[in-house]
Amino acid sequence: MDFTGKIAVVTGGAAGIGKAICGAFRAAGATVCVIDRTENDFFTGDLADETALRTFADKVLHSYGHVDFVINNAMLSRGGLQSCSYEDFNYVLRVGVSAPFLLAQLFAPYFAAGASIINISSSRDRMSQPETESYTAAKGGIAALTHALAATLAGRVRVNSISPGWIDTTGAVFSGADAIQHPAGRVGTPADIANLVLFLCSEQASFITGENICVDGGMTHQMIYHNDCGWRYDPMQH
Repeated sequence: MDFTGKIAVVTGGAAGIGKAICGAFRAAGATVCVIDRTENDFFTGDLADETALRTFADKVLHSYGHVDFVINNAMLSRGGLQSCSYEDFNYVLRVGVSAPFLLAQLFAPYFAAGASIINISSSRDRMSQPETESYTAAKGGIAALTHALAATLAGRVRVNSISPGWIDTTGAVFSGADAIQHPAGRVGTPADIANLVLFLCSEQASFITGENICVDGGMTHQMIYHNDCGWRYDPMQH
C-alpha cells in the first residue's frame, strides 16, 4: 500500500499498538502526527484535556492543511466498580470517547477525499472481566461512536473500528495454553492490528464503513463451559 503524501493522525502513538501503527504508516510513505502523554516527535499532551486537543489539531492543520486518516488508539484503565472514582471514570471516558469525538469535529472540514477514521475498541466492548468498568465502558462507547460517525460523515469519511483481543506489546513468546487457547493458535501482535488499520484506510476497503472488526484469534467465538477443555469454574474464587 502506498500512502505517500498522506497525513495520518495517531493518538497514543508513542508505544505499543500505536507505535506499530505509526511505523506501518511511515513505512508506507505517510506523514504521521502523534499525540501522546509520552514525549514524542510531534505533540506531547493529555487527550483528556480539551485545550491540548485543540492545540494539537491546530498544529496538524497549520503544518499540513488537511488530514487523510485519524486513528484513535489512546486508552487507559482506572479500574472498576470497587476501585474507580467518579472522577477517574470520567477521565477514562474523556480519553476513550470524548477525545475521538472532538477530533472528528475539529478535523471534519479538513478531511481529504478518501479519508478514514479508525477507532481502536477492544473485544471488551462485548465481554468483560470483573473490575474493568472504566475501560470496558469507554471501549463500548467508541464502538458505538463508530457507526454514528459513519452515518454522519457518509460520503465524505469512512469510519470503522477494530476490537483487538490479547495483543502482546512486550515481544514475549507465548506457548502452551496461552497460545493454543486461541483458535488461531497464538497470541496477537501489534502488527496484526497495524496491518488491518492500513487495509481499512486503503482504497481496497472503500466499501467498508461503520464496521467493528474483532481481531482476537477467534477467542470471542469459542464457547467454554465448566469442565470443557480442562477449564473449571471455582465460585469460591469469583
